[in-house]
Amino acid sequence: MLVVIAIIGVLVGLLLPAVQAAREAARRMSCSNNFKQIGLAIHNYHSAYRKMPKHGTGPISERAIGANWPKETELQHERLSAQVALLPFVEQQALWEQVSNPLIVTSGGTTETYPAFGAIPWNVVAQTNIYTTDWTPCFTDVNTFRCPSDPGYGLPLAGRSNYGVCYGDAIDYMHLGPYTSWARNTRADAEYKAAARGCFGLYTQTAFRDILDGLSNTICMGENNSDLGDEHITTSPRRNANVANKPNNCNGQIEVTRPQFWRTSPHKNNFAETKRGACWAGATMGWTMCNTILPPNREVCTVGHNTAGGGTYTVSSRHQGGAHVLMADGAVRFITDSIEAGNDDLGTVKYGGTGVRAPGSASPYGLWGALGTRAAKEVIDEEF
Repeated sequence: MLVVIAIIGVLVGLLLPAVQAAREAARRMSCSNNFKQIGLAIHNYHSAYRKMPKHGTGPISERAIGANWPKETELQHERLSAQVALLPFVEQQALWEQVSNPLIVTSGGTTETYPAFGAIPWNVVAQTNIYTTDWTPCFTDVNTFRCPSDPGYGLPLAGRSNYGVCYGDAIDYMHLGPYTSWARNTRADAEYKAAARGCFGLYTQTAFRDILDGLSNTICMGENNSDLGDEHITTSPRRNANVANKPNNCNGQIEVTRPQFWRTSPHKNNFAETKRGACWAGATMGWTMCNTILPPNREVCTVGHNTAGGGTYTVSSRHQGGAHVLMADGAVRFITDSIEAGNDDLGTVKYGGTGVRAPGSASPYGLWGALGTRAAKEVIDEEF
């Protein structure tokens, strides 16, 4: 009897890793299928409107024209992500109807009426404003926007997202779009265009015709982890004001004995709503954007005190060894952590930059950076 029990124990010990591996393989395939559905949605959207969905969209009041972003709560002023526009194309018509029409919500005996396209998403996630704490769409999980391998669920975040649009291989104006300090009357088009080299920008729209490097050679979206509250380097941003000039400037804050976690405490302004993947409906950088500067699963480092500033928002995942990306042609690729990524000690391309940082230059971040740019004329001559 003891021998039989011992043999069974050994067999279970041998089989358990195989079972876990099989389950993760199934989750990884499901994640890839989700991304394929998003890719198909983007192509269907483009077929309908001749543009890709706008990241940083929604109504804006006349009071905001010619002035800084207004503070009133009745409109969210172009704070919605591109994923909102994709809802009708990923079989979420009911949720789209909630977003695009006035919505009446009753909670705790209080009834609120929200305007079409709702409230400011980060106010909803932060639960800091009575008017914006119960806007239902922000707290709705959309399975198509979630990776099954990511265990994150519920508060302190809202409707989590594991996929974000690709800004390219730069940092400048990632959080401003073609404006200066959110001032609607102060344009910064040249500065923005020099840096926004990816499939998506902010507050602007691109089309397939703008992707001169080829749809199959350009990353459209990337996968990212959602925060678990454990100060993981891929989900809880740290700050270094010089990160645009030296993208690896935050790695000195990583715990040596636990290289996937920070040794430093978050900045005092690093609230829950700044965490990675917090809400699919919001256009902020940490939630639904990525860039191709540091390789997959490297640290998240911001210029500002929180995710309101640009930074190194690389792709990440709970899969082993890499993360998925969605190419502009709709193909889904798994990019390994060891992809050739150039020199992470070099600054990003910017307006007025020289040498490898000059506008229009090939990406300084090797194959990884080249995949993020849409029209830098790099030649992709190797498998990835």
